[in-house]
Amino acid sequence: MATLSAHTGVLRVAEAAHPRFQTFAWGVLGWNVLVVLWGAYVRASGSGAGCGSHWPLCNGEVLPHAPRLETIIEFSHRLSSGAAAIAVAALCIWAFRSFPKRHLVRQAAALSLVFILLEALLGAGLVLFEYVDQNKSVGRAFYLSAHLVNTLLLLAALTLTALFAGRPAVRNLEIARIPWLLLAAPVMALLVSVTGVIAALGDTLFPAASLAAGLRQDISATTHFLVRLRVIHPALAVATGVFLAYVAMRSLRSAPSSLARSGAGAVAILAMVQLCGGAINIALLAPVWMQLIHLLVADLLWIALVVLLAESASRPLESNVLGNP
Repeated sequence: MATLSAHTGVLRVAEAAHPRFQTFAWGVLGWNVLVVLWGAYVRASGSGAGCGSHWPLCNGEVLPHAPRLETIIEFSHRLSSGAAAIAVAALCIWAFRSFPKRHLVRQAAALSLVFILLEALLGAGLVLFEYVDQNKSVGRAFYLSAHLVNTLLLLAALTLTALFAGRPAVRNLEIARIPWLLLAAPVMALLVSVTGVIAALGDTLFPAASLAAGLRQDISATTHFLVRLRVIHPALAVATGVFLAYVAMRSLRSAPSSLARSGAGAVAILAMVQLCGGAINIALLAPVWMQLIHLLVADLLWIALVVLLAESASRPLESNVLGNP
């Protein structure tokens, strides 16, 4: 509904909530989380080379004939990733048809489309550069780190798309409203995630027979750099988990909305759950199923952190601007 402010003479549009769009947006986010988990399974199961070094074809074929198990795993991941890209594109088109210019939903949906296209290119690069299977190069570690950062940015953009689709009015984001400790939280989360993907790669390529053997590998001067680097992740994860829990508990006292309080509570709980999951992962020598649970909690923690940051930076337009008394 368009309203004219008597004080400013500025015409603004009070946007009604879009429940169907928001439901679809949360669904697209959930699907992308599943795609991320399946991608991790592709890496952990050693199926990254299931389609050879061909992309977008699989072993030179559109549909692989008599595929091996590794080919089925890799090809199904490509299909799920393609479905995710189509869903994000549909979400972006819907956002531009349903929301006015410069609306936050439009901007977040457009970013989601950019990141999903980058995700596809990075995924193709993993295959074409042969950063799969038993590749132990520095290039693979850097490439997987960049892939992970892009994935987290994609999940953040999708979260913001769904979050602001449910707003009954246009809102502004003011980064200056966010406490500096809370601003440091996503940076710390990104750093610990990057070390996590390197640690997971080391666990996949150099599995330890026992916890004691794994510790000897970590401190050996002759071991591969991926094994030596994986010791960084637990230490940084503990520091980051405690920091996130502390920041979240502080945010509970000053949260500007009930959703921000919910986000802060979720961050605090998930940070502690993630620390426990990390300890179990190490004790069990990083089995594939535990790696996937650990990654799922990490993704949920990241989404909760994005919600907390967005709510902390949100400022609804003043009532007089919308023409209300």
